[in-house]
Amino acid sequence: MARIVAVTGNEAVAEALKQINPDVCAAYPITPQTDMMQRFAGFVSDGKVKTEIILVESEHSSMSACIGASAAGGRVITATSSQGLALMWEMLFIASGLRLPIIMPVVNRALSAPLNIHGDHSDAMGARDAGWIQLWSENTQEAYDNTIQAFRIGEHMDIRLPVIICLDGFIISHSIERIEYIEDSDVRNFVGDFKAVNPLLDIRHPVSYGPLILPDYYMEFMRAHAEPMAKVPKVVLDVAKDFEKISGRKYGLFEAYRLDDAEIGLVILNSAAGTSKDVIDEFRNKGIKAGLLKPRLYRPFPYAEVGEALKHLKAVCVLDRADAFGGSFGPVFIDIAASLYPYKERPFLINKIYGLGGRDYLPEHAALVLDELAEIVKTGKVKTFKEYIGVRE
Repeated sequence: MARIVAVTGNEAVAEALKQINPDVCAAYPITPQTDMMQRFAGFVSDGKVKTEIILVESEHSSMSACIGASAAGGRVITATSSQGLALMWEMLFIASGLRLPIIMPVVNRALSAPLNIHGDHSDAMGARDAGWIQLWSENTQEAYDNTIQAFRIGEHMDIRLPVIICLDGFIISHSIERIEYIEDSDVRNFVGDFKAVNPLLDIRHPVSYGPLILPDYYMEFMRAHAEPMAKVPKVVLDVAKDFEKISGRKYGLFEAYRLDDAEIGLVILNSAAGTSKDVIDEFRNKGIKAGLLKPRLYRPFPYAEVGEALKHLKAVCVLDRADAFGGSFGPVFIDIAASLYPYKERPFLINKIYGLGGRDYLPEHAALVLDELAEIVKTGKVKTFKEYIGVRE
């Protein structure tokens, strides 16, 4: 039996973490994540979880504490946003390099400077190649569901890697939506008991973590990190099948919305996908074959599967809520371009940067882009390969 509730994204993710009842949580507040960890700390204080909560002095310390607790053999969580994720940057590589399945919701927020507390994707994009799995969430329901599935994915014996669950700051984290909670017992049975691998506290089998590795073995160590990453997409799909059995909700590596027979399409992450779907429906009603691809698993990026899903289109716009300064195009665009590169026949590809620092993404923005794609198909000419949209003149 599902419980139907009206909750914020932060509240929903905190509930998922409560249902899983991790061993250790190292917490540090940062807007707009603060409410999530505050709620979870309340569960600890009220005795609703047995989690040992560690209140640290910074996000760098938070991830350091998580690394120590995970290496010791515990199921470990934390959460962060923006500058907090940036401050963890050094430790992110250590967590993934040591194959520690730490679970971390990231409430996406713009990076400074200038100071901005509202949502864009620059924080998680800055960490996209740190060796963590990344799952992205369109709405509160998906953020809740992704959090539960993240434990099964990251803790899988073929994977053992940390996981970031992304949800848009304020748009998802603080907005109230109707969602369905799964029963506590079903969540616990789905996630299962934590299985420690080479824990430091097993004193009968001593191990070393983080030793010095010189050029004679460092390459092999990196390859040993890359190999489980290659197995992640299959595990994500297997976990999603099991999750569907307890929730009735179906997930894949990405969502393809009205894409099968589409001629033009958008690629867009998280909450803006919902707005775009409504506009795509309007264009369909006008006889224009539009579709959308919304990535869910962003790291490792499923290049082959995405390429197959998009190759038949005539024109595609990738919308990025972050810019890759000096990279000419946004980060998602670069991945989409790589996914289509192997095909001799492929769609025209353009890039739009939108919604930075919490700037609203409106239906008219999606309509503007779809009109431009339709014109590209008609004329065979691209006026601008990359531009910012929704910017004051």
